[in-house]
Amino acid sequence: MRRSVREAIVGFSIVGAVAAFAGTMLWLRGVRLGAETWTVTVDFADAGGLAERSPVTYRGILVGVVKNIQVTPQAVRATLEIDQEDLRLPLPVSASVGAASLLGGDAQVNLVSRGKPLGANAPLPKSRNCAGSGVLCNGAAIRGQQAASLDSVTASLQRLLSQAEKEKLVSRLVESTDEFDATAQDIQKLIQQLSAELERAEPTINNLNQATDDAAKAAAHIRNLAAALDNPKTVSELKRTVSNAESLTRKIDTVGGDVEKLTSDPKFMKAVRDVTIGLGAFFQELYPAQTGKP
Repeated sequence: MRRSVREAIVGFSIVGAVAAFAGTMLWLRGVRLGAETWTVTVDFADAGGLAERSPVTYRGILVGVVKNIQVTPQAVRATLEIDQEDLRLPLPVSASVGAASLLGGDAQVNLVSRGKPLGANAPLPKSRNCAGSGVLCNGAAIRGQQAASLDSVTASLQRLLSQAEKEKLVSRLVESTDEFDATAQDIQKLIQQLSAELERAEPTINNLNQATDDAAKAAAHIRNLAAALDNPKTVSELKRTVSNAESLTRKIDTVGGDVEKLTSDPKFMKAVRDVTIGLGAFFQELYPAQTGKP
């Protein structure tokens, strides 16, 4: 009796260990017993090492596994099994195949959603009103694309280098650099020539400035003379001065050189003063800057 009980305990222990091991392996491979799952299909041009039970992630979080892979002449169709029944992904949604890191690793499927955030009352993927609500629904088909990897980056660089070699971009770049250097030297020579020409033209410019100043002064004198001639008072004084000068001339002719008689004549002296005052007023009107007249 004791032996049978002991054997039963050993048997149940072995079965429990096997069940625990199997559950652990299923959990590590993404299998969730008793969980509500839903599926979507993706067509890839290149699966990139994808296999059944490969992980499916969304924003770096494991959300399911690859349930099935079917190879067709047009593409590689993968069925993704999502084990989170409340995962609401706003459309549009795409899937990419890539390694766990850029340096390599097991292939996995990464879900990418570019839609606007959904509200709290958005339908679940398996609900009846999911279709047309902007949510990725159960049984939907999404677009697949190849993610960047070390191999793809290396291949792209190789294609770029091959294209550059074919187009002789390096040699053309060297030639363009030499042309730029020659153009820069020509521009420097031109600048030096312009500087020398400016230095030689500096005396001429100074002479032109002096001539401009002299012309401005002459123009100012002409304007003063024109203003004086346009002034009726100045013209009247000029006429009176001329009249006094004529009277003074007649006096001189009458006297015939007798200076003492001229100086004793009040009318003669008054005429001399009038002529002097008239000429002074005329030149003061003509040259206000030299006489201090505003």
